[in-house]
Amino acid sequence: MPNVRRLTVLGAAAALAGSLLAVPAAARSTPPRGPSSPEQATPAKTPVAVGHGGAVSSVDPDASAAGIAVLKKGGNAVDAAVATAAALGVTEPYSAGIGGGGYFVYYNARTHSLRTLDGRETAPRSADKNLFLENGKPMPFEEVVTSGLSIGTPGTPATWDTALHKWGSRSLGQVLAPARKLAADGFTVDETFRKQTADNEARFRDFPATADLFLPGGKLPVLGSTLKNPDLARTYGQLAANGVGALYDGDLGRDLVRTVRTPPVRPGAERKVRPGDLTANDLRAYEALSQAPTRTTYRGLDVYGMAPSSSGGTSVAEALNILERTDLSRLTEKQYLHRYIEASRIAFADRGRWVGDPAYEDVPTQGLTSQRFADSRACLISDNKVLTSPLAPGDPRRPARCGTTGKAAPTTYEGENTTHLTVADKWGNVVAYTLTIEQTGGSGIVVPGRGFLLNNELTDFSFAPADPEVRDPNLPGPGKRPRSSMSPTIVLRHGKPVVALGSPGGATIITTVLQSLANFLDRGMPLVDAIAAPRASQRNAAATELEPALWNSRLRGQLEALGHTFKQNPEIGAATGVQRLPDGRWLAAAEKVRRGGGSAMVVRP
Repeated sequence: MPNVRRLTVLGAAAALAGSLLAVPAAARSTPPRGPSSPEQATPAKTPVAVGHGGAVSSVDPDASAAGIAVLKKGGNAVDAAVATAAALGVTEPYSAGIGGGGYFVYYNARTHSLRTLDGRETAPRSADKNLFLENGKPMPFEEVVTSGLSIGTPGTPATWDTALHKWGSRSLGQVLAPARKLAADGFTVDETFRKQTADNEARFRDFPATADLFLPGGKLPVLGSTLKNPDLARTYGQLAANGVGALYDGDLGRDLVRTVRTPPVRPGAERKVRPGDLTANDLRAYEALSQAPTRTTYRGLDVYGMAPSSSGGTSVAEALNILERTDLSRLTEKQYLHRYIEASRIAFADRGRWVGDPAYEDVPTQGLTSQRFADSRACLISDNKVLTSPLAPGDPRRPARCGTTGKAAPTTYEGENTTHLTVADKWGNVVAYTLTIEQTGGSGIVVPGRGFLLNNELTDFSFAPADPEVRDPNLPGPGKRPRSSMSPTIVLRHGKPVVALGSPGGATIITTVLQSLANFLDRGMPLVDAIAAPRASQRNAAATELEPALWNSRLRGQLEALGHTFKQNPEIGAATGVQRLPDGRWLAAAEKVRRGGGSAMVVRP
């Protein structure tokens, strides 16, 4: 039996869950979904909302509305975060769901304290460092992505259950109710969902359960049509009735293991689909880990993030500490971007050498987040020239001015699709929660009859060291959690919330959160504009990635004159955040354009 609570919803709880099924009419005010369901309406999508009673910001209006519904019924931020995440499992199934994992950061307003949950997926206990090697060489990446071999033990259901048990005020069944209704009634297919389906069409067709769900009638879903997922509604119902033990020690888990070990491939498919080695014992052994957050100070504020196995908290903290000695508010845009890019480059060099699963690796978390170490690295930055990548790491255990240790190694690949939500309640509690199934569409494999995709999270491990002479802390291992860049972050002043935010985007999550924080805290941008501002992402690579607005700007030429090299990335991240205003109201902010724009809502505008 795993270390997670088994919830049984009794009659009274089931009745209360039923009262939560309907999202308030006031939140669902836009035109009908489409001709197939004229009685339904999608909530309005807006990137900013201000008001009382709590706030929710996510990429999707149905998901944000689910969280708001729970807050309106008296639930707290943890309850609403799980409800929002469950709804995202319906409407954002290619980014998140119960087949994946994530990281949960919680601020308790009563105690002014923070705790986190590491709900990262784990490798099978049979895995070793050679998991993705064949004849001594790394397997083709595309073969591993769409396979049982890439699937780790899901951590999302255990995260929801553990969070509710520790800090929530509602049962799992109650908070799943809005998502169950959404899955049964369906959601509107928008441009982003249709494009993501089209991008995955070839591999989805090779798995009948996936094709039946996401290619209705054998075709791409029609823009504006309603996509229903009755299998997921039933799966959520089973979790509501029997608790997450249904997945970790029940028939749902048996179906999952069978799917991993014998992927249900279409007869005649030419794709080579490797089986995985996940077992029922791997599911039973899974635990969402409760742990302390990372913490650093910045401009008199306390910045809390996610500790390893994520590299988000340590990397954001190190980069902020590097920037601490510079007054970014007084710099020109060119000077600011130069400093930000170089701080990111250094933080990624140190991340690559030192961060992995702390159950298997000696991760110097305190050193990486210390001002002393950051100062020893900040001296590498010059206002007149650019550092060369790959940059060699420093040694946080023995910081030396401008010192490095060992050889430089390039940053290994990390998939870029995830989702993030940020929630606050009327009591002042805050949740920043990032969750994922890894690549867009995960492994591409839906568990037959269950309505959810399985992750391909194990591809976040290094298949092999980037350089055989440089130690890599992120190689596979038995039960090991692959390193992540997810960076759910909460910032406090004197123990009270200032801002909370996070983003999807693989390794670009770290730079997105860092740049958004600097835009907001240093450059004085309103939160929604700090999120919307064009992004640059440097990850200890030869070229820094730029979104089109920066690529086409005069700043690019000015930075190239310093020695920077760039390449274009059409879209980096998709952040959401909440801010506590001085008068006690909450401001929720989401993307204006990226991923079709996000959805910010408050309980009482």
